[in-house]
Amino acid sequence: MKITLIGPTYPFRGGIAHYTTLLTHHLRQHHDVRLISYIKQYPKWLYPGNTAMDPSPDESALRIECDRVLTPMNPLTWWRAFRMIQRDNPDLLLLQWWTPFWSPMLFALTRLVRRYTNVRILFLCHHVIAPDGGMFDWYLARRILWRGHAFIVMSEEDFALLRRALPWARIRGVTHPPYDVFSRTPLPRADARARLGLNPDDPVLLFFGFIRRYKGLRHLIRALPLVRQHLPARLLVVGEFWEDDRPYRSLVRDLGLDDVVHFHSEYVPNEQIAVYFSACDAVVLPYLEATQSGVAQLAIGFEKPMIATSVGGMPETIHDGETGLIVPPGDSTALADAIVRFFREGLAEPFAQNIRMAREYDSWMPLVHLIEELAEPAATHAEQPAPQTASPRVL
Repeated sequence: MKITLIGPTYPFRGGIAHYTTLLTHHLRQHHDVRLISYIKQYPKWLYPGNTAMDPSPDESALRIECDRVLTPMNPLTWWRAFRMIQRDNPDLLLLQWWTPFWSPMLFALTRLVRRYTNVRILFLCHHVIAPDGGMFDWYLARRILWRGHAFIVMSEEDFALLRRALPWARIRGVTHPPYDVFSRTPLPRADARARLGLNPDDPVLLFFGFIRRYKGLRHLIRALPLVRQHLPARLLVVGEFWEDDRPYRSLVRDLGLDDVVHFHSEYVPNEQIAVYFSACDAVVLPYLEATQSGVAQLAIGFEKPMIATSVGGMPETIHDGETGLIVPPGDSTALADAIVRFFREGLAEPFAQNIRMAREYDSWMPLVHLIEELAEPAATHAEQPAPQTASPRVL
């Protein structure tokens, strides 16, 4: 099958770029895939971080052949991308949706493809509505997505949301595949902690990724004094702030946690990810909103148990009492109780073993098979939502 996929890849950074790269790699094992990527992504005034480029010096695991064509603010590049699609005449155009920033470009591309070609359009929705999105985001999502022939979502919540927006749509769901490319060279825990200046015996928690309001870091910080009544736990906060960091640092000072919370406030190059995940006992995801999480997939790749909130697709990824613990969002007391339980009951090893077993089923192949299925026209115009059977982990 001939597929055209559009999305960011190295040297752009972040979870979507990693996702695009790994998806392209796995699709190319079975199909002819052209990856159309970007010359530029977001303008600097819209990008909260320090840089949009991946600082990793060793990009061998992430470099992949692609055509760098698109600039979101330049419609001439949209036309160029369309002409490539028109000349290739692929069986499938695979588009990714995660932010309304891409709406003008996707509006133009899907309009041209629907009008002048017979190419099927499959939307892979990382979020139907971003966790911090509003009504305008909802409007734009409906305006763009209705042009798709089929859709893949990554949580039951997004399945229901998209079904509400597009009742006729052919929608399937699959869990987010693990980012195991970064966990191929884990470090011994003692070595990782020595690099970070941590006591080899202290319980260590990890909060990883871009820091934004909806990720609930404040609630995790407030839970720490309750945890430390029972355990000498420490917290690594690793990632770039996408908002003012002063309220977080003030909260740490006010709670007397200066020696307990260790901020590493920068984007982590790929080669250093293993240090932080190898050093921790558990990854904490205290999100207030979410559909799914690339950080959870990193944790799975490193076989690290998770303590997370019951939002979006978290309970579908993290099985409560088996691979992690699930608590209500925004509840620091419940979060503290779960952390204390995790260490007191010695759940790290059994949870890690369960993650290890589950990884035998979790891979990129269920997603590849789902894409193959949706590349074929439906038997009828409208389909009722139904569970899929491509894998035990398909929604």
